[in-house]
Amino acid sequence: MSETFDVIVIGAGPAGYSAAIRAAQLGMSVVCIDNNVDSQGKPTLGGTCLNVGCIPSKALLDISHKYAEVHHFDQIGIQLADISIDIAGVMQQKDKVVGQLTSGVGMLLDGNKVDVRAGTGQLGSGTSVIYTSHDGQSETLEAKHVILAPGSIPVDIPSAPIDGEHIVDSTGALEFSETPRRLGVIGAGIIGLELGSVWNRFGSEVVLLEALDDFLPMADSRIARDAKREFNKQGMDIRLNSLVTGADVNDAGEVVVRFLQKEEEQEFVCDKLIVAVGRQPNTEKLLPADSPVKLDERGFLFVNEICETDAADVYAVGDAVRGPMLAHKGMEEGVMVAERIAGNKPLVNYDCIPSVIYTHPEIAWVGEPEQSLQAQGVEINSGTFLFSANGRALASNDATGVVKVVADAESDSILGVHVFGPNASELVAQGVIAMEMGSTAEDLALTMFAHPTLSEAVHEAALGVAGHAIHTLNRPKRK
Repeated sequence: MSETFDVIVIGAGPAGYSAAIRAAQLGMSVVCIDNNVDSQGKPTLGGTCLNVGCIPSKALLDISHKYAEVHHFDQIGIQLADISIDIAGVMQQKDKVVGQLTSGVGMLLDGNKVDVRAGTGQLGSGTSVIYTSHDGQSETLEAKHVILAPGSIPVDIPSAPIDGEHIVDSTGALEFSETPRRLGVIGAGIIGLELGSVWNRFGSEVVLLEALDDFLPMADSRIARDAKREFNKQGMDIRLNSLVTGADVNDAGEVVVRFLQKEEEQEFVCDKLIVAVGRQPNTEKLLPADSPVKLDERGFLFVNEICETDAADVYAVGDAVRGPMLAHKGMEEGVMVAERIAGNKPLVNYDCIPSVIYTHPEIAWVGEPEQSLQAQGVEINSGTFLFSANGRALASNDATGVVKVVADAESDSILGVHVFGPNASELVAQGVIAMEMGSTAEDLALTMFAHPTLSEAVHEAALGVAGHAIHTLNRPKRK
């Protein structure tokens, strides 16, 4: 006789484990199936984010920033000598952080009485799931509800086939045993910039090839312009309109990369090449051939605004559904679905999802960029404030960047908050809260901020929307 549960969750990444934990907290019997294994072949929880994505990359980004920063301590009166980097030690620290957090997820699932099973899950008929353990044993589990949270995997491109040694994906880029002298990165989006930043700070000569004509087109154009200038200053060679046509390893073990830039054939040679052109939903073998759950043309699971699929009582959340592939978005969807199954009526506000690029300075935003709003014909007012006029940023010797607040010209409602600068990932949360609460730029401008703090830059940008900034000259408003 098949085992029966209230909820079966397939996938234990942020979206899946959040759904499983919340469903269990709401009194449901829950089983969570996950097929992730670590480098030793042992089951590991947390999905891409904790194992080979958000967490290990942020550990390396933070360590590499500290290493780069210490080389400039003489600017603030601290003299150091014989600074060196131990990549093996760096990787040990990264792995320690990953291990601590993945084991923590296991403790949370266990503490909430979620039945965790290592192996693969495939949706069967109705709300049944075929579970196959890592040793090949299969059984059918029954449930009242199924939540699909399979996550995503890196995109491969035929022109640069991954070999795991010389040409790697984002996972391989987190495992280098030494700093490449010359590093190529295909893709100057979020993943490419973060990985390029890590190895640039550790001493690599980094070239990023981006097929698009525009740098970070999803970000505000002012923010993107300033960021590209700063990254170039840091030593990253960002080449736009560069389409990679081939990559081969020569007899010397070097990677020869061929690309078209403005229709002109070019090439460069590097020691390692990272393919960072994005991610795709991990939906292969998730569904039977006759499943009523529909996929779109890119392999994403089709869902409505509350993450219901076309199959009754089958939901899908996280990277494998529409919207940005962000852990926090997946977590909120997972919790929403668990609450919906319990009869509650929460919604995810997809207009208030923050995005962050963890370079240094960081880039973060919520809402729409000014150029997008203008293209839609929306009349706006905006205010900006440079960190170079912020007392705390100057005192910290970290004053590169800008904050921009965009508001509707008629209602003054905040439509976007965009930050390039120190702690942007934290500062943007002020914009998220303001937009979630339906605040106007005036509401933010009338709020008191502590001095001296970085967050005062957000305050001044909000003041600047109406031309009331105190610590910078206000731009004349268009009549």
